[in-house]
Amino acid sequence: MSLKRTFKGVLAAAFAASMAMSALAQDNKFFDQAEHDRQIAMLDATPIGDGDQPWLQSMADNFRDTSKYKKDGPWTVCFSNAGIFNPWQVVGYKTMQEEIKLHSNIKDFIVTDGEGKDDKQIADIDDLLASKKCDILLVTPNTTAALTPAVERACAQLPVIVFSRGVATECPVTFITPIGGYAYGAQAARFIVDALPDGGNVLALRISPGVDVLETRWSAAERIFAANPKIKVIGSEFTNDDRAIAKSIVEDYLQRFGQIDAVWMDAGATSVAAIEAFEDIGVEIPIFTGEDQQDFLAKWQEKDLTAIAPTYPTFQWRTAIIAATQILSGEKVPGPIWYLPQPTITVETLDKYTQANMPPQHYALCGCEDMAGYPEVWGGTK
Repeated sequence: MSLKRTFKGVLAAAFAASMAMSALAQDNKFFDQAEHDRQIAMLDATPIGDGDQPWLQSMADNFRDTSKYKKDGPWTVCFSNAGIFNPWQVVGYKTMQEEIKLHSNIKDFIVTDGEGKDDKQIADIDDLLASKKCDILLVTPNTTAALTPAVERACAQLPVIVFSRGVATECPVTFITPIGGYAYGAQAARFIVDALPDGGNVLALRISPGVDVLETRWSAAERIFAANPKIKVIGSEFTNDDRAIAKSIVEDYLQRFGQIDAVWMDAGATSVAAIEAFEDIGVEIPIFTGEDQQDFLAKWQEKDLTAIAPTYPTFQWRTAIIAATQILSGEKVPGPIWYLPQPTITVETLDKYTQANMPPQHYALCGCEDMAGYPEVWGGTK
């Protein structure tokens, strides 16, 4: 059977493998068995809503009343951003800015930039609350634990939406997220296990510690790899989302171990740099997991790689703005978690998502193709 076969059976296998390794959960504060199982099951669920607008769909029928937040407009929407320090966030923020233009009932959009620093973002939130200008607050937390108290203080004053990265509280009206990190990590890990029936050396490349969506990706993958004794995880290294660091890590591991059979990644921005390390040394490119950024999809297509791309769609940045208007209008929204669809790009769908007219670090699942500024605002050409 071809290594590029369809993805049938992966979800059930991921669930079984993770259950077999449930003891590992006791050692990882980010692992929640019930939430893991919910996400894996959700991958097979049918989304509620219009399939042409996945940023408005919900993977669960959990709509909650928000009538107590209804307020006459026009409104001031405030946004505490963790920062714009990677291409995924760049694409998401551009999409958010274009969505704002579609809502005449938003009079002001006040944005703060945490610059990737917990202390800075906490101070930003406190300043926004003190200003009394905000009708609703959107937050993408820099790290989970550090931002939780600040979000709880905000919840006591006004409606809050958290998205992209989570916090350890259910006080926000809704937490907007694609299905989640467990699903993402499990899909990528199961693909590797499935493609290496005789086992092999796996190198895990991660961005940074302490962010729930990234930690859950790895915790799900780690359990699947541990449940397969033929798989040897030779390293789990942080790249800080730096292409040069990612490349040097791969080069180092090739020198130390001689062979890498698969590279598992918790995000895709540095995947092409990692691939180039194999090309520079002149060895075969192994199995790779990436994401929906264009440089990876183009490289996958060009080199006919054995690969898969779980996604964490940037269209969620649209959802956050739309949810804000729904809440301030007193409309029902999914909560306390709004689960969005989380498509996976496989060899069968690769051509659909590869967009030659878009820049290398554009993410295909932006949900922005119907917006007035597309594709130029995102750096593309018609």
